[in-house]
Amino acid sequence: MITSWSHSKLGDFEKCKFLCWLKHDQKIPEPERPLPPGKSEHANDRGTRIHTACEEFVNGTIDEQIPEMREFFQEFEHLRHLYSKGMVSLEGEWAVDDAWEPTDWHTGWHRSKVDAIVMPTPEEAIVIDYKSGKKYGNEIKHAEQTQLYALNAVLRFPEIELVTTELWYLDVKELTSATFTRSQILRFKANFDKRGRALTSCNTWPANPNVFSCQWCQYGPWNSGHCTVGISRDMSPKKRK
Repeated sequence: MITSWSHSKLGDFEKCKFLCWLKHDQKIPEPERPLPPGKSEHANDRGTRIHTACEEFVNGTIDEQIPEMREFFQEFEHLRHLYSKGMVSLEGEWAVDDAWEPTDWHTGWHRSKVDAIVMPTPEEAIVIDYKSGKKYGNEIKHAEQTQLYALNAVLRFPEIELVTTELWYLDVKELTSATFTRSQILRFKANFDKRGRALTSCNTWPANPNVFSCQWCQYGPWNSGHCTVGISRDMSPKKRK
């Protein structure tokens, strides 16, 4: 059984249980992939590089913003200033146990890692997540992610009464935000609790073969081969007509 969950792990589980088991229980590494045409790095490697640069600029390790940050130049400058005043925490590792009580990261039942949190006052928090890649098509997933950030914030800091979540879409030059009161945020818990328990109590891991779940799967027959029932786009009914 998998005993802990994060938003990304929950997404894998709800997309395909077999994928979740291979990736998070068996910890089978992703096979080597050719670079996309015209690209010098994979999307996940690029995302890691950008997030590292954002953190290092804000905390003062580096003094220049990388090109991917430039559309948010003023926002990063302001965040760096607030960090120097002790008002910003970076790369927070937040965990709760299965009673939703804050606990140690390594023993946590649910874990969220936050890019930045600003505390303008003891009663207010701004949680910031840097996004590389596209926004459109990810709205629901990203909205759920911000709800989890807000929930973790009010559980970890009982004095907080208002949380604003911000998604900084660095590639599409767009910032989206949402503001929640403590009472609104606590209503999110029941849904996430049910879904998290479904994952951490699961003991069977069937595949869920369909075009949408399988198209980028690293374990499909056309990749590592750990899953033999995956469906590629070329096998879809539309493609076969």
